[in-house]
Amino acid sequence: MKIFLSLFIFLCLQLSHAQEYNLAKQYLNDGEFEKAVVYFEKLVKQNPYRSDYSEDLIACYQQLERYEDAEKILISKLESKKSHPVLIVDLGYNYTLQKEDSKAAEMYEQALAVIPKNPNFAFSIGSRFQKYTLLDYSEKAFLSGMETNPELDFNFPLAKIYGEQGKIEEMYLAFINLLKNGSTSMASVLRSIDDFVTEDAQAENNIIFKKLLLKNAQRDPDTLWNELLSWLFVRQLQYKSAFTQEKAIYKRSEASSLARIQDLGKLALTHKDYETADAIFEFIISNSTNDAYKLNAELNRIDIQLLDANEQKLKQLESLFESMLEEYGYKNTTLQLQIAYANFLTFQKNNPEKAIVILKKSLELPLNTYGKAYLKMALGDILVYDQKFNQALIYFSQIQQELKNDVVAQNARFKVAQTSFYKGDFEWALTQLKVLRSSTSQLIANDAMQLSLLISDNSLEDSTQTALKIYAKADLLAYQKKNKEAIATLETILKDHKGEKIEDEALLKQGQLLEKLNDFDRAKFNYQKIIEFYGNDILADDAYFAIAQLYENQFNDIEKAKESYEKIIYNYQDSYYFPQARKNFRRLRGDAIE
Repeated sequence: MKIFLSLFIFLCLQLSHAQEYNLAKQYLNDGEFEKAVVYFEKLVKQNPYRSDYSEDLIACYQQLERYEDAEKILISKLESKKSHPVLIVDLGYNYTLQKEDSKAAEMYEQALAVIPKNPNFAFSIGSRFQKYTLLDYSEKAFLSGMETNPELDFNFPLAKIYGEQGKIEEMYLAFINLLKNGSTSMASVLRSIDDFVTEDAQAENNIIFKKLLLKNAQRDPDTLWNELLSWLFVRQLQYKSAFTQEKAIYKRSEASSLARIQDLGKLALTHKDYETADAIFEFIISNSTNDAYKLNAELNRIDIQLLDANEQKLKQLESLFESMLEEYGYKNTTLQLQIAYANFLTFQKNNPEKAIVILKKSLELPLNTYGKAYLKMALGDILVYDQKFNQALIYFSQIQQELKNDVVAQNARFKVAQTSFYKGDFEWALTQLKVLRSSTSQLIANDAMQLSLLISDNSLEDSTQTALKIYAKADLLAYQKKNKEAIATLETILKDHKGEKIEDEALLKQGQLLEKLNDFDRAKFNYQKIIEFYGNDILADDAYFAIAQLYENQFNDIEKAKESYEKIIYNYQDSYYFPQARKNFRRLRGDAIE
């Protein structure tokens, strides 16, 4: 019975201490140091060996400028046989706070003198200096530890210190040493270095890093240097130079894989470096024995050629698709080929009938649920193009049933809404869109919100929905890639429904289509009209972002691009474009982008 009673009393005391500590910590965090001191003094008295209690008490004393009280605790602990040398740093810092620099320096030197005798203290002493932003002393502590015991590796904290000190070359060298020693992962190092390089290849930090890597590459044939150079070139958007490094890695690697080169090709394609992307995909086709890699590379090359294809080129590509189908066949592993060919026939050759036959034949293959959904989505898109709306809706609805709660199903639901919009069934479209406004995909949710507002706003103003029906027709024409006809249809709205709520929607859509026809001046005019006449409405941020992109990418007017991005940053902080606008603005200003 006595044992149980003792145990009960012990547990009650522990619980009491924990509650007092939490309360004291809360006061400390809230800056109520007088209240915190009362509890910490009590806790330290009851638990003299708990270092966290005494450290917090010392912090409170220092905040209250009770330096002598802090010093008494520190000296008392240092007199103990089991005292830790970081207390010497703490005492020195207590002198620093009192501006007693000579006493502080004496303590700091004493702490450093411990390391040659016992290098195992180097990390804790160096970290304590770092905590107090005494970076020069922290650097000395870590270097002394590694010099005394070469098996110790403090390059990571050293690199962080060098970065804070602005010693960029030393920081890079420390990170490089980490990689050479295999002490940390490439990803971890690159995340840290990324804070110091920019897209500007002429930036000083970039040049320093490049020189170090080239110097190491000349001395040592390790592919590590090629990987780092490739990363730097990608960061600088120099995909051709990155490709050179990736080819070197591929040729030197024993287990040669084209995965890295394939990823680089996709990146170059995304950033519209079509020449480099094409060269990369051609390299993959020539060197790969993997059918999946080859097929994807061939399809990517076709996408590049379609960007500027005349009738003769389209005929050549159609023949190429036919020969690829013969080579790869109808398989569940080559669905991307069948879908790409079907899309080509539909959107480039205006032959949806043949495309539908191909996809229906593919649906007869033994497929899993996602494979079927992949095909049905493509088939639905083509049926929409062919204005067979009800058939398309059946396929989209089947995807929703087969992949409930999946992002693919949410995308299919959006297509149901979009198809209903095209056919003029605005009420059913709204029903679907209301569900999608809380989609897990931000892109789908944003698109759903925009289409929902378009329908609801313009249904209230015009009960006959005349202008909305014209807009839906124009939207379908744009979907069919009949951009000139779509622009002309939207012009009807701008002339016959001037001043109505739908005008800004028509201006934005028409501007986007004009961009596709490379009529950038007319597109800019449309965006400016939205800003001028509808600056307080929901599409203003879309217009600012679109015009910023034009100034940056087409007119090479960086100052005006920055002005437009800045408008979004300060006036539209809840905008979908806000994160990208902020990133673009900082990049154009020359900031290092994380």
